[in-house]
Amino acid sequence: MPEAFIIDAVRTPVGRRGGGLAGAHPADLGAHVITALLARTRADPLAVDDVVLGCVDTVGPQAGDIARTAWLAAGLPEAVPGVTVDRQCGSSQQAVHFAAQAVLSGTADLVIAGGVQNMSMVPIGAAMSPPYPDPFSGSEGWRARYGAEEISQFRAADLIADKWGIGRAEMERYALASHHRALTAIDSGAFGAEIVPKGDMTTDECPRADTTLEKMAALPPLRPGGTITAALSSQIADGAAALLIASSRAVREHGLRPRARIVHLSARGDDPVLMLTAPITATAHALRRTGMSVSDLDLIEINEAFAPVVLAWQRETGADLARVNVCGGAIALGHPLGATGARLLTTLLGSLERGGGRYGLLTMCEGGGQANVTIIERV
Repeated sequence: MPEAFIIDAVRTPVGRRGGGLAGAHPADLGAHVITALLARTRADPLAVDDVVLGCVDTVGPQAGDIARTAWLAAGLPEAVPGVTVDRQCGSSQQAVHFAAQAVLSGTADLVIAGGVQNMSMVPIGAAMSPPYPDPFSGSEGWRARYGAEEISQFRAADLIADKWGIGRAEMERYALASHHRALTAIDSGAFGAEIVPKGDMTTDECPRADTTLEKMAALPPLRPGGTITAALSSQIADGAAALLIASSRAVREHGLRPRARIVHLSARGDDPVLMLTAPITATAHALRRTGMSVSDLDLIEINEAFAPVVLAWQRETGADLARVNVCGGAIALGHPLGATGARLLTTLLGSLERGGGRYGLLTMCEGGGQANVTIIERV
């Protein structure tokens, strides 16, 4: 039976907005992790069948198929193609899925998958700027189905908090724990094996050692009458990550050593107005398909787009939060949109290895009310 393996996974440090990676061209960020991945695995660049990178807001320096541009910017063979994926926040997780599907189908043996995003250089929502303020205005079909409702991730987060009865104090305690976990991971060197320094930048910039519950409580909500504040939201950030996905044949022929096997991959949709709830149904779908239960999972990564996303998901799945985002999440570490899925998968793999775990699951909410799920098995 065909199998898809993760040979290795690397990432840049995650830079805060205006921080150490702010001036790095997205193509160079992508090239950096691709070059490092090939060097670490000693894979022949000419053996790579495709490069699949996730990216959101593909305008300006992120336009023109950033996957192809990054490969070429790395000085690698022109014969290898590249393609860019946009499944919003899940773009690089979907890039891994496409790479694994190519390997499982037998149409490719060696694929680089990952993502890149420089949110300092290309502001969030840049692709939805005047004269095109959003993707929905003017669509008769959309209006007939959803009316003129505000479609906003910030509104969605408020709606989720209200629907699941998640209070601000509970969310702030969760957010503070995310910072503490991230800082502990950094201080213990947990990210050392996965981070490829970029210039003088060697570590993640976003975690706040000085934040407190009192400081969080003093912040105003992002929307009038809402409960979500900046402290309960993922941080705007810059970064890139890449994984090498290989078939059994590529493993044999190129003498590669897998770190994990991809057990399951899928994506599901949910209400686009609530937008951020799809990880709940997607996780249930993945567990049904694999015959697994949440207790079979040693570690879980769910993107901390907003605190209520994780807490609502936990209420529905019954997952033990002690096994979830053990190194902190995007509230502390930042969320470089198109790179986050690959960053999370890289961190999940390292965490499984350090803790001796076998199975890990990654899921994340995405624009349009979608979610990807990846389950991996450490080998």
